Amino acid sequence: MATGTHTVEIPTDVQAVWDYISDLEKWATTVPGYKEHEIINDKQSIWTFEGSVKGIKKTVEVQVDITEWNEPSNIKFELKGLSDNFTGSGHITAEDGNGKTAMTCTVEVHAGGISGAVLTPIIKWAVPKATTRLTESIARKIVVLS
Repeated sequence: MATGTHTVEIPTDVQAVWDYISDLEKWATTVPGYKEHEIINDKQSIWTFEGSVKGIKKTVEVQVDITEWNEPSNIKFELKGLSDNFTGSGHITAEDGNGKTAMTCTVEVHAGGISGAVLTPIIKWAVPKATTRLTESIARKIVVLS
Protein backbone atom coordinates (compact mmCIF):
# COMPACT_ATOMS: atom_id res chain seq x y z
CA MET A 1 0.00 0.00 0.00
CA ALA A 2 1.13 3.54 -0.73
CA THR A 3 0.13 6.58 1.29
CA GLY A 4 0.53 10.27 0.67
CA THR A 5 -0.36 13.08 3.08
CA HIS A 6 0.22 16.77 2.64
CA THR A 7 -0.93 19.86 4.57
CA VAL A 8 -0.99 23.46 3.42
CA GLU A 9 -2.01 26.66 5.17
CA ILE A 10 -4.41 28.74 3.10
CA PRO A 11 -4.87 32.44 3.98
CA THR A 12 -8.68 32.30 3.93
CA ASP A 13 -11.49 31.05 6.12
CA VAL A 14 -12.64 27.43 6.25
CA GLN A 15 -15.91 28.20 4.44
CA ALA A 16 -14.03 29.41 1.33
CA VAL A 17 -12.03 26.18 1.35
CA TRP A 18 -15.20 24.12 1.74
CA ASP A 19 -16.93 26.01 -1.10
CA TYR A 20 -14.12 24.89 -3.39
CA ILE A 21 -13.47 21.31 -2.26
CA SER A 22 -17.14 20.39 -1.99
CA ASP A 23 -17.52 20.89 -5.75
CA LEU A 24 -15.93 17.96 -7.61
CA GLU A 25 -16.10 19.90 -10.87
CA LYS A 26 -13.60 22.38 -9.45
CA TRP A 27 -10.94 20.12 -8.03
CA ALA A 28 -11.06 17.16 -10.43
CA THR A 29 -9.08 19.30 -12.87
CA THR A 30 -6.30 19.81 -10.30
CA VAL A 31 -5.37 16.10 -10.21
CA PRO A 32 -1.81 15.73 -11.55
CA GLY A 33 -1.92 14.53 -15.16
CA TYR A 34 -5.62 15.42 -15.51
CA LYS A 35 -7.14 14.56 -18.90
CA GLU A 36 -10.89 14.49 -18.30
CA HIS A 37 -13.63 13.60 -15.85
CA GLU A 38 -17.26 12.62 -15.94
CA ILE A 39 -19.66 13.37 -13.11
CA ILE A 40 -22.03 10.41 -12.74
CA ASN A 41 -23.98 11.94 -9.83
CA ASP A 42 -23.23 14.14 -6.80
CA LYS A 43 -21.27 11.32 -5.11
CA GLN A 44 -19.67 9.46 -8.00
CA SER A 45 -17.40 10.41 -10.87
CA ILE A 46 -14.87 8.90 -13.27
CA TRP A 47 -11.51 10.63 -13.59
CA THR A 48 -8.97 10.00 -16.33
CA PHE A 49 -5.39 11.13 -15.99
CA GLU A 50 -2.08 10.39 -17.63
CA GLY A 51 1.32 10.03 -16.11
CA SER A 52 4.81 9.05 -17.07
CA VAL A 53 7.13 6.95 -14.95
CA LYS A 54 10.66 6.29 -16.20
CA GLY A 55 9.64 7.12 -19.76
CA ILE A 56 6.57 4.88 -19.77
CA LYS A 57 3.36 6.79 -20.44
CA LYS A 58 0.22 5.43 -18.76
CA THR A 59 -3.42 6.50 -18.85
CA VAL A 60 -5.37 5.66 -15.69
CA GLU A 61 -9.13 5.68 -15.22
CA VAL A 62 -10.44 5.88 -11.65
CA GLN A 63 -13.93 5.76 -10.17
CA VAL A 64 -14.20 8.21 -7.26
CA ASP A 65 -17.01 7.61 -4.77
CA ILE A 66 -17.66 10.25 -2.11
CA THR A 67 -18.48 8.37 1.09
CA GLU A 68 -18.85 11.28 3.49
CA TRP A 69 -19.50 15.04 3.34
CA ASN A 70 -19.11 16.91 6.63
CA GLU A 71 -19.43 20.64 5.95
CA PRO A 72 -17.24 22.62 6.38
CA SER A 73 -14.35 20.40 7.31
CA ASN A 74 -14.16 16.89 5.85
CA ILE A 75 -14.69 14.94 2.64
CA LYS A 76 -13.96 11.21 2.46
CA PHE A 77 -13.75 9.20 -0.74
CA GLU A 78 -12.94 5.76 -2.10
CA LEU A 79 -11.06 4.98 -5.29
CA LYS A 80 -11.43 2.05 -7.67
CA GLY A 81 -9.17 1.55 -10.65
CA LEU A 82 -11.11 0.95 -13.83
CA SER A 83 -8.08 0.63 -16.09
CA ASP A 84 -5.85 -1.16 -13.56
CA ASN A 85 -6.40 -3.38 -10.53
CA PHE A 86 -6.16 -1.01 -7.55
CA THR A 87 -8.32 0.39 -4.81
CA GLY A 88 -7.86 3.21 -2.40
CA SER A 89 -9.34 5.84 -0.19
CA GLY A 90 -8.66 9.31 0.99
CA HIS A 91 -9.93 12.42 2.65
CA ILE A 92 -9.54 16.16 2.63
CA THR A 93 -9.87 18.00 5.91
CA ALA A 94 -9.99 21.72 6.62
CA GLU A 95 -9.30 23.18 10.06
CA ASP A 96 -10.05 26.82 10.81
CA GLY A 97 -7.42 28.84 12.63
CA ASN A 98 -7.73 32.62 13.07
CA GLY A 99 -8.76 33.46 9.51
CA LYS A 100 -6.47 30.84 7.98
CA THR A 101 -7.26 27.24 7.14
CA ALA A 102 -5.02 24.20 7.41
CA MET A 103 -6.06 21.85 4.61
CA THR A 104 -4.79 18.28 4.62
CA CYS A 105 -5.18 15.75 1.84
CA THR A 106 -4.48 12.06 2.42
CA VAL A 107 -4.62 9.36 -0.24
CA GLU A 108 -3.99 5.61 0.17
CA VAL A 109 -3.74 3.23 -2.79
CA HIS A 110 -3.38 -0.55 -2.83
CA ALA A 111 -2.52 -2.48 -6.01
CA GLY A 112 -4.14 -5.88 -6.32
CA GLY A 113 -4.08 -9.00 -8.42
CA ILE A 114 -1.17 -10.36 -10.40
CA SER A 115 -0.19 -6.90 -11.61
CA GLY A 116 0.07 -5.70 -8.00
CA ALA A 117 3.70 -6.77 -7.71
CA VAL A 118 4.56 -4.64 -10.73
CA LEU A 119 2.35 -1.67 -9.80
CA THR A 120 3.25 -1.42 -6.09
CA PRO A 121 6.73 0.14 -6.52
CA ILE A 122 5.32 2.66 -9.00
CA ILE A 123 2.37 3.49 -6.74
CA LYS A 124 4.64 3.88 -3.69
CA TRP A 125 6.70 6.38 -5.66
CA ALA A 126 3.79 8.23 -7.32
CA VAL A 127 1.11 8.54 -4.61
CA PRO A 128 3.04 10.82 -2.18
CA LYS A 129 4.15 13.09 -5.04
CA ALA A 130 0.66 13.23 -6.57
CA THR A 131 -0.93 13.96 -3.17
CA THR A 132 1.45 16.87 -2.57
CA ARG A 133 0.89 18.27 -6.07
CA LEU A 134 -2.90 17.90 -5.74
CA THR A 135 -3.01 19.63 -2.34
CA GLU A 136 -0.78 22.50 -3.48
CA SER A 137 -2.79 22.95 -6.68
CA ILE A 138 -6.11 23.08 -4.81
CA ALA A 139 -4.65 25.62 -2.38
CA ARG A 140 -3.41 27.86 -5.23
CA LYS A 141 -6.85 27.80 -6.89
CA ILE A 142 -8.57 28.71 -3.60
CA VAL A 143 -6.19 31.63 -3.03
CA VAL A 144 -6.84 32.97 -6.53
CA LEU A 145 -10.61 32.77 -6.00
CA SER A 146 -10.54 34.34 -2.52
